[in-house]
Amino acid sequence: MKITVGPLNFSVMSLDQTIQQVLDWSLTNQGKAIHFANAYTIALASTDPNYASTINHSDLTCCDGTPVVWAGKWLNPKIHIQGWQRVYGPDVMEGVLQQSTPAHRHYLLGSTTDTLEKLQTEIRDRFPNAEIVGTDSPPFREPTVQDLTERDQRITDSGANIVWVGLGTPKQDYEVHRLKGSLPVTALAVGAAFDFIAGTLRQAPTWMQKSGTEWVYRWSKEPKRLTRRYLWGNPTFVKLVTKQRIADRGKSS
Repeated sequence: MKITVGPLNFSVMSLDQTIQQVLDWSLTNQGKAIHFANAYTIALASTDPNYASTINHSDLTCCDGTPVVWAGKWLNPKIHIQGWQRVYGPDVMEGVLQQSTPAHRHYLLGSTTDTLEKLQTEIRDRFPNAEIVGTDSPPFREPTVQDLTERDQRITDSGANIVWVGLGTPKQDYEVHRLKGSLPVTALAVGAAFDFIAGTLRQAPTWMQKSGTEWVYRWSKEPKRLTRRYLWGNPTFVKLVTKQRIADRGKSS
């Protein structure tokens, strides 16, 4: 089932279903793109039709934020959405790593060299069955055609079939979309999952994640980077959802 929130179409799935889908798709030798969209993603997509189209052409778009789930249920009061819950990128990454077999080969794309080293150490300690076959910390600039060609070759040579992409929003979403069309891998745009699992950033307490106030915690930890995201993104998200609810009521009256 798909539910529309703002300009984006979300997949109604549980965390466990998503983890199993990733594991299954990675063995099909087909390109797959998976996105994790939150209130800020929806706000950005509302200002950029190309970005919205990129995400909507994915194979799976998960509700990365609790407010998105609330909005989806509020916009669809007549639909009994069973099993729809927040499907958080870091949780999916940990679940897939935990359930990996030798047939699942992982590639880490994004972040800094230091974070990638810490991430690999953490994965080896916590998920010994998960095989990391390659990593790549690209420079902080727009990649050239040659850069992308060489990147694809490194991923191919590694034998990876799952590529975790942590390049930040919206850059990582475009990259996941590109990888789907370029390589037979399951690519996932997982945002801050690298930092959370590596331990270079602390996650918000569980109660804040469930109450929809995680953004307050993250903003307090990274005010310079996240101020625009929350001061602009959150109000824009609320306006979009409210406008959609009013429009839907008008159609049904």
